[in-house]
Amino acid sequence: MSLQDGVWRDRLKAVGPRIVRGARALGREAVDLLLPSLAWDSPEAAATPGLSAGAWSRVAFLEDPVCDGCGAGFEMDGGPFAAARCAACLAQPYAFARARAACLYDEASRGLILKFKHGDHQPFAPLFARWIARAASPLLDEADAVVPVPLHRFRLLSRRFNQAAEIARPLARRVGLDYVPDALVRTAHTTTQGGKSARGRRLNVRKAFAVSEPGRRRIRGRRILLVDDVLTTGATAEACARALIEAGARAVDLAVVARVRKTRELPT
Repeated sequence: MSLQDGVWRDRLKAVGPRIVRGARALGREAVDLLLPSLAWDSPEAAATPGLSAGAWSRVAFLEDPVCDGCGAGFEMDGGPFAAARCAACLAQPYAFARARAACLYDEASRGLILKFKHGDHQPFAPLFARWIARAASPLLDEADAVVPVPLHRFRLLSRRFNQAAEIARPLARRVGLDYVPDALVRTAHTTTQGGKSARGRRLNVRKAFAVSEPGRRRIRGRRILLVDDVLTTGATAEACARALIEAGARAVDLAVVARVRKTRELPT
């Protein structure tokens, strides 16, 4: 089992997953009899566990038409003769073939994602997986396996889980695809991407990823769906895609929970 797949889950497996799941279910039922469910994003009561109605209404979900190359939403539907890709993706395609995002990364979604990523709020993982399953349906139809973007072991120890793996696992299970959490490894402990320019982000992760030997056998000749939480410039996803393709993957697509409104400019 890969460490990227949740270090604390290994311990739970040692004591019997069925017993643990049963105990959790009984505990939830007992609590529900005494206390009302709470929304995940606020302390207000809810009919069932999940996002509050206000949070749902604020999330800007991305609907077609979107750019096939980077997942950015088009301002209008150009009709059957319009290009499937934005000008930047036509001029300089990413290493990954296609991309989809469930929603925009803005004030509404940022709080939810950061609460999951840094607040260890695990119920968001299956929710985000459902969002991606809907948004990336065309990509999932052609994928052979699902691979999460990995964390470096030092960051994994401090955070205790890899947020991309927590989303990728239920996603793969939901659509019946092979889940390969140990395909990619992060070989360099890079500095955070936040605050860096597009060029700075590319340089920061250029040689940060490699394919493990077990992963190499499982991705060779297959179309891979790479999963991450947020797409900004695409530097991290592109570095991962290049590593997978160089190791023998037939193609790599990308699916994320959210993406910033505008990530690319035409190359000069």
